[in-house]
Amino acid sequence: MNDKKEFFISPDLENDKLTEKIDCINEIGEHIQLPVVKEVPLTIYLNKQEIVTAMTLGDMPDLLAVGYLLNQNMLKKDDVISEINYDKDLQVVIIRTERQTNYEKKMEKKIRTSGCAVGTVYGDIMDDFSSINLNKKAKIRTSWIYTISKKVNTRPSLYLKAGALHGCVLCKNDIPLIYVEDVGRHNAMDKIAGWMFLNKEESKDKIFYTTGRLTSEMVIKTAQMGIPILISRSGFTESGVNLAKDAGLTLIGRAKGKRMIIANGIERVIFDTDTKTIKNDDIISAQRAIIN
Repeated sequence: MNDKKEFFISPDLENDKLTEKIDCINEIGEHIQLPVVKEVPLTIYLNKQEIVTAMTLGDMPDLLAVGYLLNQNMLKKDDVISEINYDKDLQVVIIRTERQTNYEKKMEKKIRTSGCAVGTVYGDIMDDFSSINLNKKAKIRTSWIYTISKKVNTRPSLYLKAGALHGCVLCKNDIPLIYVEDVGRHNAMDKIAGWMFLNKEESKDKIFYTTGRLTSEMVIKTAQMGIPILISRSGFTESGVNLAKDAGLTLIGRAKGKRMIIANGIERVIFDTDTKTIKNDDIISAQRAIIN
């Protein structure tokens, strides 16, 4: 992969099927048309078994399905996908593998998560968590965090157009590679996991950035993907921090303007920035310029 190239995938502002204009009234009583994002049910099958129906933005169904199955330990990293079928009319995606699968017992114990658009994980998702070995040699410079934040938050996006979305970004050093959005941050994360699997992308040298809060689900999925560093402009939950400690994951939250909080994994962080040179208003001004 060419390290100098940014945003191999980014929000598709030209896809008008992802948003719809609604009639509403603004703060001064004016009638306006406002673009809002759609929520589309997507049913995921693994071979002959129906696994889940998720509420999604409606784009990248193949990536989302593959990533979801990976992050639920239903697809294995050495699995061979023989076919991916997507029925646009039925909103169904079928992942077919060479390995025969049956997860009837696994699906008996579901856990509803704090994820937007109703996240679901299964009771044995932690079975392989203790065996995860994240790259201890990975490093992140504070200058990279500021650069990533600015590049992501000033990038034209559906969020700036219509709101009600979370974004997730796969980065190498300070270079954003993949930027996806969805109504649920877990959906956006699954899309990136699917892309990495299908493109055989290495994870040990990557950084994951999200706009959403750092919950247990986000930490578990990042660790399962083999990514050693997770950053958010939002905050943490207690479970998220504790699981990051268990996994040896570097967890950085509240990364806004010149501020950030490192909750775990400080040994990977190189402090190479004079915060006096960072202007809190830079990102906000750039965002407003895009919106206006």
